[in-house]
Amino acid sequence: MSFPTRRRAVLGAAGLALAGCTREKAYLPPNASGLFGVSDTLTLASQRLVLTNQSMAREFPRSMISPKFPAIGTLDPGEEDAAYRADQRAGFPAWRLPVTGLVRQPLSLSLADLRAMPSQSQITLHSCERGWSAIAEWTGVRLSHVLEQAGLKPDARWLMFQAIDGWWDCLDLFDALHAQTILAHGMNGGPLPLPHGAPVRLRVERALGWKSMKFLKAITIVDSIEKMPRGKASLGIGIGFPWYGGI
Repeated sequence: MSFPTRRRAVLGAAGLALAGCTREKAYLPPNASGLFGVSDTLTLASQRLVLTNQSMAREFPRSMISPKFPAIGTLDPGEEDAAYRADQRAGFPAWRLPVTGLVRQPLSLSLADLRAMPSQSQITLHSCERGWSAIAEWTGVRLSHVLEQAGLKPDARWLMFQAIDGWWDCLDLFDALHAQTILAHGMNGGPLPLPHGAPVRLRVERALGWKSMKFLKAITIVDSIEKMPRGKASLGIGIGFPWYGGI
């Protein structure tokens, strides 16, 4: 059997592992045809089979919250964005989070809107791809609740997140609809601090830290990852980490 034939067979087997599921589980990784596509596809298939029942990330007691939680990457977008700095000083009254793309009802959510939605708090371990970890309490609204308000269209497959500092990343619906994936506006019992992504950051508790994007400014729902921008993207994507960042 030639390599291309074996490769097609492997991808087909992985596809069967992912197929027959609900919409949020049934597609191959976007780099399935790349140089490392076979290994990434098998890894994703294995991860999704293990997590078929949407198992929860471990939660901890308050006594285990880390006294120091590192803040890395951008710490203050106001250094380059005067409008953000002014809005931050006033408590973010002008900030909006548009939810657009393949939705029936596009949204433009203020910080007050998000705070008025049903909230949950979770004390979880943040595992950074740089080798450190820390525990914190995050408070916010389930991303699945926001998507329910927007109404996903049948061909919706991917969520693209854009940040105030120009970064972007993506989730498929498997992780986006998980019960612990939230839009966090609070940390350790108070408002989300500026270095940790104020006013709102994403929390994806079953993924490495880079997926929990800070300083959110837009969510766009698309049917193909090919429709996402090129250029400034997640650190992990640029150095070859699997796009889903699963732990």
